[in-house]
Amino acid sequence: MYLEFNLRLFLHLLFISTDCYVSIDLDTIIPNYFASVLRKKKRVYDAHELFTELKEIVIRPTIQKAWLKIERFAVPKFTHGYTVNEFIAAELARKYRVEYGVVRNLPKLMKAEVDGKEDRLIIYQGAVNEGRSFETLIPAMKDVDAKMIICGDGNFFNQVIELIKKEGVEEKVELLGMVPPDELKKITPTARVAVMLFEGTGLNQYQSLANRFFDYIMAGVPQVCVNYPQYKILNEQYNVASLISDTSPATIAHALNNVLDDDVYYNTLRNNCLIAREDLNWQNEEKILLDFYERLFS
Repeated sequence: MYLEFNLRLFLHLLFISTDCYVSIDLDTIIPNYFASVLRKKKRVYDAHELFTELKEIVIRPTIQKAWLKIERFAVPKFTHGYTVNEFIAAELARKYRVEYGVVRNLPKLMKAEVDGKEDRLIIYQGAVNEGRSFETLIPAMKDVDAKMIICGDGNFFNQVIELIKKEGVEEKVELLGMVPPDELKKITPTARVAVMLFEGTGLNQYQSLANRFFDYIMAGVPQVCVNYPQYKILNEQYNVASLISDTSPATIAHALNNVLDDDVYYNTLRNNCLIAREDLNWQNEEKILLDFYERLFS
């Protein structure tokens, strides 16, 4: 599949009108590199993640070796680039001596106040995939007096359905499936607390900075979040989340109940979200991206 995709992409790139080729992650880097060389155009690497440290790559050593060869060949040849956090930028600099900027995928600034906010509503938004801690989140709901809605779909969706039945929380957990972005922006602010959980398997996951972390902040919704380095750094600055050191059912339930039941704590986190979103929005972040390309073509 990847071979066919890369061949088709390379042929496409050869005949489009462009002044710069931007490769998003390693799975597009080879066609972009050769097309830029043949057409003598600028090239940029947009590293959304540490691709070779993704869980689905790390657990397959042969596949990881193949992607590492591609990374070692191509990344040093992309002297211009940007990524999503300081750690990934530092890793790429250490391994390949490239100096990349940081451009985070932040949401646009929007109004956070809503009518009809529900006092006992929990929201999870994002991919319903393996490694997102559903095996412990669903059992945790047995000890939480609240309703949780799950907005999203993925490779673990059917297993979540079975987990809900197994744990007997059908009345507490509702699966909404895929929700259009505009509709999701209306739903998220109605929740009392949000969930930001996943396993730390692989360096990429452990050092990640997920979009929904910022989406929850923009919606003014406090969140229960894994205490991984990038989230800890931001939470020390803004205090918008209840960070947990493990994802056991007991720990998740305790953290959710704390935000649900303690009005003082909840209001502190919520007010901090409303303050933080004035900084953590695309209107501010896009200036970095625009400046990058202005300097690239100057």
